[in-house]
Amino acid sequence: MQVQSSTIENKYLRVKSINIGACLYEVYDKQRKINLILNLGPTKNYGSKNFYVGATCGRYAGRISNSRFKIKNKIYKLEGNEGRNTLHGGKIGFDRLEWKIKHHSKNKIIYQLLSKNLDQGFPGDLNSECIFEIKNKSLFIKYQYKSSELTHVSLTNHSYWNLNKSKKETIFNHDLKINSEKYLEVTNKLIPTGKIKKVKNTINDFNKFQNIGKKIDIIKNKKIKRVSNTINQLGFDLTYCIKKNSKNYLASLKNKKTNIQLDFYSNLPGVQLYTSQGLRYKNKLAPYQGVCLETQHYPDAPNNKNFPSSLIKPNKLYKYFTKINIS
Repeated sequence: MQVQSSTIENKYLRVKSINIGACLYEVYDKQRKINLILNLGPTKNYGSKNFYVGATCGRYAGRISNSRFKIKNKIYKLEGNEGRNTLHGGKIGFDRLEWKIKHHSKNKIIYQLLSKNLDQGFPGDLNSECIFEIKNKSLFIKYQYKSSELTHVSLTNHSYWNLNKSKKETIFNHDLKINSEKYLEVTNKLIPTGKIKKVKNTINDFNKFQNIGKKIDIIKNKKIKRVSNTINQLGFDLTYCIKKNSKNYLASLKNKKTNIQLDFYSNLPGVQLYTSQGLRYKNKLAPYQGVCLETQHYPDAPNNKNFPSSLIKPNKLYKYFTKINIS
């Protein structure tokens, strides 16, 4: 695979992306002279497994239990890549594939990928597009796709945000707010149990700005009871159910030290908060160095009828967006 990088920019932002995994490599704030996301260093490093850093995850972002689901009484067996379960689409997910550049202008790039029927076990020929676009101080990440058969799809971008000038600093000085009153309870394998729980009076409550470092300190010092939610990794790896609102407002992340704030908006039903407690890459990336806010359908929705459906109909175009305002 040939690694190819592309750049879009305006007077506020410079965004660099990579064709392998339709991957965000750099989101550079020109006024503050800060790159806001982590990367793997030289772009050649993206030719091998990139640990999802900045990548488009698919065909299904998140976990699917027992690597299978059923559509109209037919069971589809998927490629398992996390024990008995499937994570982010399987062993060779969209993050590992070479996307074609369909369009590239000064402020927009469109990547395209064809995933053939039964790729990693998923039914249908799936045509997907990943669009990165900048307008003033906003970055848009858009996904649209169409399948030849009934199938389940959930695409997300897996960028690790770090608003510090030096990326060696952790996210412990970041404050986070999430527009959510509920989260998905999970097993110790991080598979949803099917129960939707309230965040009120739990460690998982981010309805008002909360300091990430203080939250993780509480978890590390075992000051909370580790009930079957997310706290089995000394951090967060948790799906929040977004409270519906007219502006599609999702979450805000800020750093008082650099005075940067990101406001997230999306028409997807959930967001996965991951505080990178499992992140390791050579001597470059380490735990707690970034925070992921992955807008997506709920993990294991194909096996949970009470979750918003991720099933798509044949030959119908589906469109989802995430907008990130940088101020």
